[in-house]
Amino acid sequence: MLHLLYILAFTILAVIAVANLIRNLIMFSFDRERSYPSQYSPRGNQGNVAYFSAKKQFIPHPELLDNAGNLIKEPLLVMRSVNVEDARQQLDALYEASPGQKSDRQEEA
Repeated sequence: MLHLLYILAFTILAVIAVANLIRNLIMFSFDRERSYPSQYSPRGNQGNVAYFSAKKQFIPHPELLDNAGNLIKEPLLVMRSVNVEDARQQLDALYEASPGQKSDRQEEA
């Protein structure tokens, strides 16, 4: 009898979970079609007043602009490969230059 109760309880929970999943998918599809207020209003949106633009415009994030206000066309992060020995030397140099390391040397002398 207890097994049937567990099966019934988990079946109900599974139905609720699937219903929530379907409801969330439907809500997300409606949200994609909805237009949201722009971040940049004429007054800086100081009064929490929503500002809707007449046209949907692409407003880039300020970090994607240079000092003149033009879009940056180059990669923002360039990583070069470093071999293990170079990385170890750089870490050792940082460790030797740290303030705590200098005080340890003075105590040893």
